[in-house]
Amino acid sequence: MITPPRALIAEVTHRCPLHCVYCSNPVQLQAIELPTDSWARVISDAAALGCWHLHLTGGEPLARRDIEELAQTGHDAGLYVNLITSGVGLSAGRLQRLVEAGLDHIQLSFQDSREAPANVFAGARAHAHKLEVAARIREHRVAFTVNLVVHRGNLDHLNELIGLAEDLQADRLEIAHVQYYGYAVENRDRLLPTRSQLEASIAIVEKARERLEGKMRIDFVLPDYYARFPKACMGGWGQGLILVDPAGRAMPCHAAGVIPGMSFDSVEEHSLARIWEYSGAFTRFRGDEWMREPCRSCERKAIDFGGCRCQAMILAGDAAATDPVCTKSPQRSLVDAIVDRVNREPAVTEAGDWVYRIGPSNKVPTC
Repeated sequence: MITPPRALIAEVTHRCPLHCVYCSNPVQLQAIELPTDSWARVISDAAALGCWHLHLTGGEPLARRDIEELAQTGHDAGLYVNLITSGVGLSAGRLQRLVEAGLDHIQLSFQDSREAPANVFAGARAHAHKLEVAARIREHRVAFTVNLVVHRGNLDHLNELIGLAEDLQADRLEIAHVQYYGYAVENRDRLLPTRSQLEASIAIVEKARERLEGKMRIDFVLPDYYARFPKACMGGWGQGLILVDPAGRAMPCHAAGVIPGMSFDSVEEHSLARIWEYSGAFTRFRGDEWMREPCRSCERKAIDFGGCRCQAMILAGDAAATDPVCTKSPQRSLVDAIVDRVNREPAVTEAGDWVYRIGPSNKVPTC
């Protein structure tokens, strides 16, 4: 019996009012969305399968008028319910209804500490609204995380960004470097920080952690391209998380669609338990039988599982290759070339010709 997943990542929609320059959602977004009753069944099945957490995400999950009902379903099933949101559409009344439905946690994203660049990176005038939403959240007994996606264009504001999270009285701060999937790949040379920026940011985070210990937890996700070894992407392929996209396709991660020939079973046709244990998409890179050298004989294969399969596909054109960010990979030179280029070029400005995410209708209810 395969160990059950810890969490269901419910991508309930790909609609979004923002057009973030680092959006990691698939370039080909889903316009089809499961109806409420199907999502309710999937959430209940996830709890029965052994999941602990429900992450309601998108796109912007608030674009769904039934998001309160889905939160209630998760709560009634005994799941810890987390809403990952831009805050657009989170009116006072809607927030109250979500809390009453059993919402446990809100993760609110910010693009910068300063309004002008924040709006540039988001592709929308949203920063001022986010500040209002954060103040609203603190009026409720709900856990609150501020999520900061950092990159070359805003990393020099890191002290200000941490100060913003303090001012907003966040319980937790997640400082996450851009991960290069989707539109983030299109903007990679403008988003990847320089080595000096990265080193300075590590020192800043270490000092902030010491100063804020016991007050605010700080998680820091480093950029893969500067790492010696890859991360265990999603905790290992098919190891701990199951993602269902808006159309009902069950996937090991949100970017798995970049791998050619990969097919994904529908939750409308198969149970979540069957998909988790037997689906070809989940079993393809689960464990280590698929590994080649140097992964097959590497002492780290049970730690990082060969790295990210999608990143291997994007960088090396082969999903079964050792993740090229690994220093043991024969294709590490691909990553070194990108890093060298970024460190030779002038610093990126706060405005310019970004490639913006364009997707399905982005209307978000404000009721």
